[in-house]
Amino acid sequence: MHIVAKTPIFAGMRISRKERFARLIEYFSEHMPQAETELMHTDPYQLIVAVILSAQCTDKRVNMITPALYQRFPDVSSLAAASHEDVFKLIKSCSYPNNKTKHLIAMAQMVVRDFNGIVPSSREDLQKLPGVGRKTANVVASVAFSKPAMAVDTHVFRVAARIGLTWKAKNPLQAELQLVQHIPERRINIAHHWLILHGRYICTARKPKCDQCGIRDYCKYFQKTVSKSSGLTGK
Repeated sequence: MHIVAKTPIFAGMRISRKERFARLIEYFSEHMPQAETELMHTDPYQLIVAVILSAQCTDKRVNMITPALYQRFPDVSSLAAASHEDVFKLIKSCSYPNNKTKHLIAMAQMVVRDFNGIVPSSREDLQKLPGVGRKTANVVASVAFSKPAMAVDTHVFRVAARIGLTWKAKNPLQAELQLVQHIPERRINIAHHWLILHGRYICTARKPKCDQCGIRDYCKYFQKTVSKSSGLTGK
């Protein structure tokens, strides 16, 4: 599908979507050369557990839960043999603990039964596991196995649309497919973290901190909403 990018005016200059991607990659490469998940983990098993727990829950809360969980169930085999009660007690402070307990145990049991106790590396196999959707599979494939996978969570979906990286994306899958069209394959892994961290700390949901944003020159939201109402211009 051929997409013709519009060229809005930013502080007196015209910029295409292709150039917007290029400028953002250049900015983050310089200002955030190291970007990674904030979920504590040491191996693919711990990562998939943490990502399942992180659904509709903050990374901060998950990181409070997982040390005791990892200690009690240090590997996939021990989690597969766990009782619902034992797991629930350890994760009850996160959102939807009952469902997540079921998913964690069932996930571990399938890994043991169908994958010889080794967390699979492909997105297709990961998505076969209970509690693992496309976003979770992309996170694990990207972070644990360095696959060029773009996980789209609420932060990425919001930030990409605000900046103007995606266009009329109605769901995370559409956003993912649009993003990977314009991000070099070798940058996809880290770009996922750039967008998450930018959305978590700068481009927040309720009140984005445009006055602190280093990419507002290239942001459609800033150009259309903030600069016109406040008289601000790009840096």
